[in-house]
Amino acid sequence: MFPFADNQRANFLSMEVVSLHSPPCCHLNRRLLVKKRSSRQQVKIPLCRKRRILCSKVHYRTESRALSNKDHSLLNGKVTRPSKPVEGFSGDSNGYVIGSEDEVGSMSGTGDSVTMVLIPGLPDESNGECGAPISSCFWEWKPKFNVHYEISGSQNVNSPPLLFLPGFGVGSFHYEKQLKDLGRDYRVWAIDFLGQGMSLPTENPTSSSKEEDLVWGFGDKTEPWATDLVYSMDLWRDQVLYFVEEVIGEPVYLVGNSLGGFVALYFAARNPQLVKGVTLLNATPFWGFLPNPIKSPRLARIFSWSGTFPLPESIRKLTEFVWQRISDPECIADVLRQVYADHSLNVDNVFHCILETTQHPAAAASFASIMFAPQAQLSFREALSRCDMNGVPICLMYGKEDPWVKPVWGLEVKKHVPEAPYYEISPAGHCPHDEVPEVVNYLLRGWIKSLESQGAAALPLLDDMQSENIQSSIAKDLEFVRQGSNKSVIVRFMGSSFSLWNRMESYFTSRFAKLETK
Repeated sequence: MFPFADNQRANFLSMEVVSLHSPPCCHLNRRLLVKKRSSRQQVKIPLCRKRRILCSKVHYRTESRALSNKDHSLLNGKVTRPSKPVEGFSGDSNGYVIGSEDEVGSMSGTGDSVTMVLIPGLPDESNGECGAPISSCFWEWKPKFNVHYEISGSQNVNSPPLLFLPGFGVGSFHYEKQLKDLGRDYRVWAIDFLGQGMSLPTENPTSSSKEEDLVWGFGDKTEPWATDLVYSMDLWRDQVLYFVEEVIGEPVYLVGNSLGGFVALYFAARNPQLVKGVTLLNATPFWGFLPNPIKSPRLARIFSWSGTFPLPESIRKLTEFVWQRISDPECIADVLRQVYADHSLNVDNVFHCILETTQHPAAAASFASIMFAPQAQLSFREALSRCDMNGVPICLMYGKEDPWVKPVWGLEVKKHVPEAPYYEISPAGHCPHDEVPEVVNYLLRGWIKSLESQGAAALPLLDDMQSENIQSSIAKDLEFVRQGSNKSVIVRFMGSSFSLWNRMESYFTSRFAKLETK
């Protein structure tokens, strides 16, 4: 999602030790002790190997504030870069800062009146409401391949399992609001992809003749464990496969934002038997520039380097040049301003977690590996078609104000899977799960309930009659309480026969209606 950075958060978490021993992870100022985790009862997938699971409980601080143009420090702990005050985020959290009232009113896309629906807010810990406790864990997939993940709701043994996949440059921390809230009803996991967040390597993947390498991956020779290592779509697909089989142990509901959406769809296309359903949150419809060596072997041979370690000399210079700019605090803050429509939102924790990961010695080389990694064996459209052919349920949730994955991309997905429920959320940007988690969590609960009941429960925003008859679209105003203040978001549900022409027609109808009233 962001210019590469992620989830090293020793400054944000106080941790209660519940297990023993941890891998020698760089920048992890925590005591984690070794504990073998026994297989859960009622596992439906045979576990081929036993793996070490290292866990500890996580207590998140709640006093961080919204990014503001007022003078306050954004950096602490290990982050040593100087920071200027970040402009563009208001400290006022009492309302959405989008623009004029007219602009906010136009976001529904039509001039029609909409029904208001009151939905639950997030657990308000300041009022004594308890969110689900979160445990931070490491799973050793292969030697030197330690995958960080977070889990909540382990006690909900009879509930469906949910697995959240993060966007580019972020990690499991970006799903904190889902872990705390949905973990009260479901078993919820969120992972960090290898090469990102706290799944960055714990050792230098290259060796060097120099006494000390401050930047990992720039050495002279590849370490044996990192031979053929590339942080690619295929690697992440396999990572999810083994995680589902060995850690979760049964088919899951997958939820992915941005890059994570593509990975979720790709995984489901190749392993439909392990997937109960896929929810795409502003999923990016493309990833990677170089041809896949399995899909296009002749074309792939043209490129002498495709993301392996060590980085070639020419790539090192380019990486150093680019990394110096995109890891700068002002650049990270600017990206946050782009992807969040609500500039009153508290993004302090996201900012710090991203910034701190840029300090990891492997971050720059991992970024280069990701950027030069081959494409997936299946394109987004091919994966979508295969999921549809295999009957994998798909739900689409897209923030309307996303400057990157604009609504037209979501509508294109809807065109290929017309029966998939499509929810357009406004105002919301590229990360609706973090910007309006109340809405996303409400829609997820409703969609899963409908699937688990085999359609006996209506889809979110639809009553029983509407579920049978809805063809085009309906819009509803979802209202909820956040930190004592009322908030509202327009959510438009797109029916099975909804098309881009319907959207254009309703837009122009609303604009003409406004002109006539002036």
